[in-house]
Amino acid sequence: MKTWPIGALRHRVQLEAPSRSPEEAGGAVVLWEPVATLWAEIIPLSGTEVFQADGISATAAFEVRIRFRPDINAEMRFVFGERVLDIKSVRDIEGRRRWLSCLCEERSS
Repeated sequence: MKTWPIGALRHRVQLEAPSRSPEEAGGAVVLWEPVATLWAEIIPLSGTEVFQADGISATAAFEVRIRFRPDINAEMRFVFGERVLDIKSVRDIEGRRRWLSCLCEERSS
């Protein structure tokens, strides 16, 4: 059984969920609504830079570990200061409903 010391959860993050609001043209505007403020461990995994027609686009991957919550899915995101981490996958570590590992991606252009 793997346990994390509670001191590892030292970053304060905001969990946000998308809310779609219809617009006059028939489309939808995505608004982000706060769900909870959580303590998390943020682990940098990798980063890449890609040259595109309009300049350089950078992507960084992170693992965000938090205490288990049943309501988190891959449509949500974490906000950490000025950084926005889009959740790509959610995994229950060891399947014991104690810890979640969220693989996230931060994009900048």
